[in-house]
Amino acid sequence: MPPTHDVLPAGHDFSAYARTHWSRLVVTARLLTDDPGAAEELARRTLVRMYARWRRVPRNDVDFHVRRCLVRGRLRRLRGRRAARRRAVLVLRVWEGLADTEIAQLLGCSAGAVRARARQGLKAAGADAGRLREEYARAVEDLVPSEVPLADVRARGRVRRRRRVAVTAAVCAALLTPVAVLADGPMRGGGSGEGVSGAGARAETSPVRVVAPGERVTAGPGVRVWLTADGGHWSVPVALAGDDGDRPRGGPGVSLRVDSVKGGFFLSGLFHGLSGEPGRVEVRTGDGETTAKVLVLAGSPGWGIWYASAPVSQKDVKSVLSADGNERVVTLYDAAGKVAARSAREWWRI
Repeated sequence: MPPTHDVLPAGHDFSAYARTHWSRLVVTARLLTDDPGAAEELARRTLVRMYARWRRVPRNDVDFHVRRCLVRGRLRRLRGRRAARRRAVLVLRVWEGLADTEIAQLLGCSAGAVRARARQGLKAAGADAGRLREEYARAVEDLVPSEVPLADVRARGRVRRRRRVAVTAAVCAALLTPVAVLADGPMRGGGSGEGVSGAGARAETSPVRVVAPGERVTAGPGVRVWLTADGGHWSVPVALAGDDGDRPRGGPGVSLRVDSVKGGFFLSGLFHGLSGEPGRVEVRTGDGETTAKVLVLAGSPGWGIWYASAPVSQKDVKSVLSADGNERVVTLYDAAGKVAARSAREWWRI
């Protein structure tokens, strides 16, 4: 039978949660990966990520955040593989017993997409939900997880937390620095240098540019961005392991990523879920909102890349600030000028 949701005492800490849920995490990871060794590694990476941001995880919604980290951690390494997403939907639906709306929130897609993937997955498996649940149970009946590696998780989590805090603080200070500029002019909307103000300046300094699939655009120092049919892609000076890309999802949304480049930090992200081109994408700074540049493919697919071209020099960062947990740095507006989405609290590359 699917694992039950353990109830922890009030005021539980990370160690208590990890010890209580380690076995369940490994079992779910085993069903997601179909590999015992990869399962424990996926569960360990999930706990490392959660330890790094444990202080910011709502205590009444821990399971959601842990599940999301586990599943997205798996899918991130298999970007573009539909079979992996179908498998994740089936595991969450059949084994974990989640509703389609909950799965949609975990995966960042619509409930309709979840139902479609569930139908496709069941058809590919040649089984109904009951038989699939029995197959899952047989697959994990002999699985005996090792002891939770708490010491390693804490050590790696502390390193990750220090890195996140350092970059977040520097970026927040940069966003609040009035001298932040775009590559071809001030970051503030009215600095095109041609004496145009208001909406004209916004259009002049931050055009929506239509590009061909695969067309590379130099967006910042050492940064090139491009779009293909499967999503947005980045080439940056400091690369992370894995595919450096992002896929559009179903509902309206906008991401924020922060890359370390020569002289400061480069801000960019992916927006999605619109019925046509965006009205604009705004980045919040200490002086208000500034308009970013946008790249879209021909045909107004409703998604694309936004970016603020030039980083802020580290020498201009005068103080170390911590971001407000409720602050949304990026706002996406549709063609009618209405807010379509705001960036999530967690930033992809920090």
